[in-house]
Amino acid sequence: MKALAIAATGMNAQQTNLEVIANNIANINTTGFKRARAEFSDLLYQTERLQGVPNRADQNIVPEGASIGLGVKTTAIRNLHIQGGLTATGNKFDLALTGVGWFQIEGADGETLYTRAGAFNTNANGELVTADGYLVQPAITVPADAVEVIVNKTGQVFARIDGQNQLQQLGQLTLATFANEAGLAPLGDNLFQETVASGAPNVGVPGDPGYAKVEQGYLENSNVDPVKEITELIAAQRAYEMNSKVIQAADEMAAVVSKNIR
Repeated sequence: MKALAIAATGMNAQQTNLEVIANNIANINTTGFKRARAEFSDLLYQTERLQGVPNRADQNIVPEGASIGLGVKTTAIRNLHIQGGLTATGNKFDLALTGVGWFQIEGADGETLYTRAGAFNTNANGELVTADGYLVQPAITVPADAVEVIVNKTGQVFARIDGQNQLQQLGQLTLATFANEAGLAPLGDNLFQETVASGAPNVGVPGDPGYAKVEQGYLENSNVDPVKEITELIAAQRAYEMNSKVIQAADEMAAVVSKNIR
């Protein structure tokens, strides 16, 4: 009985859906987190009767066929890169992006990674780094005698040195954009990696057309909507229950057949 296998694929799909929703809810307070959505598609169809063929030699064309679907499969888990709200922190090294773009980070192997989480700090050498110690690119080094650090909306970084009136420019932050942000590979730790699907990065200056602006003293919140996630959770739970009912009904029907045979 095909109904058993079809309903089983539905239960597997809803289990995947539930795991995606659970991860969204778990990261509701993660800085710069982007919610994900499971995408599904139907499986192959088993054709019992073809449409568009003569029902017999030189006779009328069959207008409709009979094709039975074999269930559902997961095709993608899409990260939705929608702008999250901003929270004021008052920390001079906290930077948020409003618009399209990614901060560039030097990974452990020297490769360039990308993040929207601008919770930065300085290391022992005064270099601007992430919470995990990865260097922000282009490199920015804050002098030890700096009494104030200013980052404007276009990513220019200035420092006020003790005893000096003029601001000293420390560097220029740049941002990367991608033709297909959904194609970036999530690595954890708020980091993403370029893939063939995402395309090569386009690097530019914050505030230029097509690039985000930088807000100092703010962090971008997760874009997870609690109400939406709970609604999705209830829908997934009900879909799982319906598929389990199909399995139960198919099993009972098979039992009736086996009893009649005996």
